[in-house]
Amino acid sequence: MAAQPLGHSATETRHMFLNMGPSHPAMHGIVQLIVELDGERVMGCDVEIGYLHRAFEKESERGPYNNVMPYTDRLNYVSPLINNFGFCLAVERLLGIEVTERCQYIRVIMSEISRITDHLTCIGASAMEIGAFTVFLYMIKAREWLWELVEAVTGARLTISYGRIGGVKADLPEGFAEWTRRVLEEVRKVVLECDTLLTRNRIFADRMQGTGIISKERAISYGITGPFLRGSGIVLDTRKSQPYFVYDRMSFDIPTGEHGDNYDRYLVRMEEMEQSMRIIEQALASIPAGPINIDSEGRVLPANVMVDEAKMGQVAGFKQVRVTLDPTLQGSTRGPHEAVYSSERRVALPAKEDTYGNIEGLMNHFKLIMLGHGLRPPAGEYYSAVEGANGEVGFYVVSDGGDRPYRVRVHPPCFAIMAALPELIVGDMLADIIPTFGSVNMIGGELDR
Repeated sequence: MAAQPLGHSATETRHMFLNMGPSHPAMHGIVQLIVELDGERVMGCDVEIGYLHRAFEKESERGPYNNVMPYTDRLNYVSPLINNFGFCLAVERLLGIEVTERCQYIRVIMSEISRITDHLTCIGASAMEIGAFTVFLYMIKAREWLWELVEAVTGARLTISYGRIGGVKADLPEGFAEWTRRVLEEVRKVVLECDTLLTRNRIFADRMQGTGIISKERAISYGITGPFLRGSGIVLDTRKSQPYFVYDRMSFDIPTGEHGDNYDRYLVRMEEMEQSMRIIEQALASIPAGPINIDSEGRVLPANVMVDEAKMGQVAGFKQVRVTLDPTLQGSTRGPHEAVYSSERRVALPAKEDTYGNIEGLMNHFKLIMLGHGLRPPAGEYYSAVEGANGEVGFYVVSDGGDRPYRVRVHPPCFAIMAALPELIVGDMLADIIPTFGSVNMIGGELDR
């Protein structure tokens, strides 16, 4: 055996490369991290965001404007209503129209319900991944109560397709306000329970404090928005900085952190849920009735009675009476239609009664549905943003004057955060990747390019 040169050891230390994902239980989908380790210390990281092959932006250019709505559902499937309304707002501004006041209140209420469901999912899943499984169960229970509200309004839970350019699919169901207030009371109890379990828990605090740190300057340089940015101490919220719908009439606070670590982002999301509940309660208290409901005498006349009366020539006042029709003819939008849809006939589909009941309604319907006709914004371009649960959700829409978008581009909030992920985890321990990645709240549908 040859003798070792003087001053050299017989052993050597090398960095180890470790693949995390794309099937890792804490990677939330198709993301892969290639981590360079010195022992358990993270020395470097390469992030591969993967592909869902949805091609949201390209698919949006293949059909009429309202056909984009199901695609926006899937950008962030935990809070799809916000995505619906964000795209609608961009096209409406391109058209130069305003939706009804009641519709704007509905959009605010449903957006804030979505924000709470998103935060419950994010915090619950993150807590579970570092051992607090009970918190996950509690938060998913509360999310279920809120999803029941969403289901009652939209008819679906995840892929809701509730937004319409110029309005929403249908009005709030009867008794919705009281039901929502009761649910919010229960959600507050759950949030308090989870706060008791987590916030001062020694294990949870040790895993969250001082990990995944990003300074306010670096967060801004990456273009990060939302609770991730606010956790670093930046007071920026699209609902305040560029008010849309009726957010400027609502009183609410913007919570911020000080250290920019995982613990601050947790605290920000917990407080944002309370602020969202404040907004919902204010909106429910002040939402206008809209130009719907029954006539001034409160009469609702069944269709068969109306026909019988007409046979006897008793038709006085029929124009002022709301007619109750067979459900197959009535559809789901006639009653609330005028309250939740713009009156712009070049945008809003007519109610089924008009489509089936008079030639003007039939022509209006076909002019918006037939190939080569449809909703046609003037040639131009517009970028509009709303405050999503993860941050700024922006849509850039270009129109060439045709019946389908010429170009659609989306600004997804967690795309910028994923770009900063290597900087967040380098220097931390391998185990710290889990809470840091959980605080990103990565949504694969947003990342797909």
